[in-house]
Amino acid sequence: MSENNTPMLSIKGITKAFYPGTVNEKIALNGLCLDLNVGDFVTVIGGNGAGKSTMLNAVAGVFPIDGGDILIDGVNVTRLPEHKRAAYIGRVFQDPMMGTCANMQIEENLAIAARRGKMRTLKWSITGGEREKFREMLAMLDLGLEDRMTAKVGLLSGGQRQALTLLMATLMSPKLLLLDEHTAALDPKTAAKVLEITDKLISEHKLTALMVTHNMKDAIAHGNRLIMMHDGRVILDVSGEEKKQLTVESLIAKFSENSGEDFVNDRALLNK
Repeated sequence: MSENNTPMLSIKGITKAFYPGTVNEKIALNGLCLDLNVGDFVTVIGGNGAGKSTMLNAVAGVFPIDGGDILIDGVNVTRLPEHKRAAYIGRVFQDPMMGTCANMQIEENLAIAARRGKMRTLKWSITGGEREKFREMLAMLDLGLEDRMTAKVGLLSGGQRQALTLLMATLMSPKLLLLDEHTAALDPKTAAKVLEITDKLISEHKLTALMVTHNMKDAIAHGNRLIMMHDGRVILDVSGEEKKQLTVESLIAKFSENSGEDFVNDRALLNK
């Protein structure tokens, strides 16, 4: 466990440009700095192209950054490849199809997640104890999946798959949970259920989490802290009582005030 004075995530002045030196050059991250304390659940909003998903990809090691450092629980992971950072990170993507193996059973998917980072052996059959544990975990989702453990994941709905992906991502209590618009592809009712499950799992495992969302209401309603990004930097960082008092209107006003521009993001504004 991290010491109280060591941030669980420390992003120190990271930079990233795509297509550098060409007419298509795009500065995606511009000296980005951000610290997350142990147990922080931070929601991330910003206009299109603000750098939200690029930040998550940089933390996960999807691509090398151009400058700066990334530390997870005091360990500098800046030069570590994606597969080595996976030992620290749980991740859920926007597409419900990405986090699970469709042609494998629900319990087999959970067994893979339970063995992440462990020695691979030919003997990986699911034990009775594991099966019971998986059943209890699935029951907590309140989706009836505990009675369908041998069903192929490809038969599940998008919401069920995303809930299962969340369970898999948090199963080993990662140091950091990254949620990249993980409810964007779901209908409003299903999205609300998946967010409820998200809150429950983060609280139960005492996880540190970063959740990118295009929905301002969700950003305000969930987590203990909210950051707003613009041009690859954090321009607003609110927590505690100040966050609880936020409204969509006040957030849009703060964006204009801090960026000098009007907030233009059709998806966010449609979700007021």
